[in-house]
Amino acid sequence: MHETLPYGAWKSPITSDLIVAETIGLGGVIVDGSDIYWTESRPGEGGRNVLVKSGGDDVTPAPYNVRTRVHEYGGGAATVHQGTVYFSNFADQRLYRLTAGGTPEPLTPEPDHDTRWRYADGGIDLSRRRWIGVRETHGNVTEVDNAIVAVDLAAAPNPGRVLVEGSDFYAAPRLSPDGKMLAWLSWNHPNMPWVGTELWVAEIAKDGGLVHRRKVAGGEAESIAQPLWSPDGVLYLISDRNGWWNLYRCDVRGDATLRPICPYAADFCPAQWVFGQSSYAFLSAGQLVCTYAEGGRTRLARLDVDSGKLSPLTLPYSEFGSVKTCGGKIVCGAGSPTGPGAIAVIDPDTGHAEVLRQTSVAAADPDLQRYFSAAQHHEFPTEQGQTAFANLYAPHNPDFVHPWGETPPLVVKCHGGPTSSASSSLSLGIQYWTSRGIAVLDVDYGGSTGYGRAYRDRLKGQWGVVDVDDCVNAAKYAAAEGMADAERAVITGGSAGGYTVLAALAGRDFFKGGASHYGVSDVAALARDTHKFESRYLDWLIGPYPERADLYAERSPLSHVDGLDRPVIFFQGSEDRIVPPNQTEMMVDALRGRGVPCGYLLFAGEQHGFRRAENIKRALDAELYFYSQLVFKTRLSF
Repeated sequence: MHETLPYGAWKSPITSDLIVAETIGLGGVIVDGSDIYWTESRPGEGGRNVLVKSGGDDVTPAPYNVRTRVHEYGGGAATVHQGTVYFSNFADQRLYRLTAGGTPEPLTPEPDHDTRWRYADGGIDLSRRRWIGVRETHGNVTEVDNAIVAVDLAAAPNPGRVLVEGSDFYAAPRLSPDGKMLAWLSWNHPNMPWVGTELWVAEIAKDGGLVHRRKVAGGEAESIAQPLWSPDGVLYLISDRNGWWNLYRCDVRGDATLRPICPYAADFCPAQWVFGQSSYAFLSAGQLVCTYAEGGRTRLARLDVDSGKLSPLTLPYSEFGSVKTCGGKIVCGAGSPTGPGAIAVIDPDTGHAEVLRQTSVAAADPDLQRYFSAAQHHEFPTEQGQTAFANLYAPHNPDFVHPWGETPPLVVKCHGGPTSSASSSLSLGIQYWTSRGIAVLDVDYGGSTGYGRAYRDRLKGQWGVVDVDDCVNAAKYAAAEGMADAERAVITGGSAGGYTVLAALAGRDFFKGGASHYGVSDVAALARDTHKFESRYLDWLIGPYPERADLYAERSPLSHVDGLDRPVIFFQGSEDRIVPPNQTEMMVDALRGRGVPCGYLLFAGEQHGFRRAENIKRALDAELYFYSQLVFKTRLSF
């Protein structure tokens, strides 16, 4: 029997308590021989990241937290070689070694007053008994230096011997199978890695240093990603030189010409926000498995290197990451539109998938799955005769129906980055809304990845314009199609998405309220205050600073606070180094000074994004309550 209640007033079993109690984050797949490892982020343990081995055993003991702060976003915090684990610990950012049955042993020095080191994206050079990876050195003022270093495993603790330095950033140092060559990526300000990077190779000398260095690909306007050596010693990579991130191979022992493997109008990797991304892996020298984005979802396929034949696998998943191979099978993170994310082992011949670990036990329950709303990918018209994309989640709850003629409230979700993308995988956070009778529109505005370089480049110099226009036009499209109520439309986002929220509320007369999660309110202050990795990102998104201070003032929501008269709620971590708390507090003070309905929750100990269960719960419930009281005007039922 269905009960008739207005949209937004439906009672749902998908509660914030269920979400934080049942959900973990999964990622960072590592294969060591026949053993499989991955990292788990556990909100119930204060967001601690734990390395886990197949079979369910925790490898890294409490209180160690497998997480690096290189570039602040981290990634690539652990590697395993012949059963020995090497990992970065979040609390002190030291590199540790852990042998079976032992306790973690520090390989790098303790931080001191003058110098602090961070490590990421490493691998083991066994013949020389050293760890090779990226080191970020923080000086006693604001100086930050990045390099590729070798940490001597027999002389611990030591900070590492510098192998490559001089560029602003480094990533993906990869040792050839015979141990004779090293490949790596580098780039310089103002570029971000999805704008322009360089791929370098060098031979390793007898003393362990690098000789005969040469650049083999990349430049100011070509993004190279994920260099990887094949089993027979050929260097592979992903480049967007043809307008899409496609796979290439490069015989660095020959003429080093890049040869495309499978030219295709699809992106074969995401933007390089974190270290250790892996979108392809080798089954053999002539066969690899790869992912590519198409139609708002990610596909997993086999690829024959010689023929270029791409053979997608038929699987119940719509998103893949951290792709590795083990014993002729694929090991990866896999996301489903209607089930929990998983670490899965997939047979490339049959498509059979064995699940090693799920993000949520509850999300696998068929009784709960009856309440899930699957994403529908839409293309909608936007400015200058162009189109953009979004995933729409319609309200769905088998226990309720809405009154005749009513259309649902709408939450427009704008992702961070802004060079990131909407996910097609199940999010209990989104189902929290849809199961209560609220539509969610997750927008891939111009600048998002997964649609080629030209689509990403729409945002060049246009941040605060193109993203805002696309979010507004997405909501107008949903309303015009009868999928949402424009008079009850709100906008929410985190980080760069939080900026888009504030820019849309301050500069457009459409949304009736919004939520900024650690969002940017003053882009000039961000250019002055943020961390090294993104300190020149705004040159590309807006223009050089301070030369174009006029544009920064024009694009800052804080400059237009007089035009913002709709309810806004803010969420912020007290230790956020990417978007510091002062960004939020300037906006809160300005709005409160004008009497605009405004909420502010500051979470002690949180950084950029919330990892603790109690804070995730509080933020989710507070946002729903805020909208329900001030915008949706519905009787709230948690």
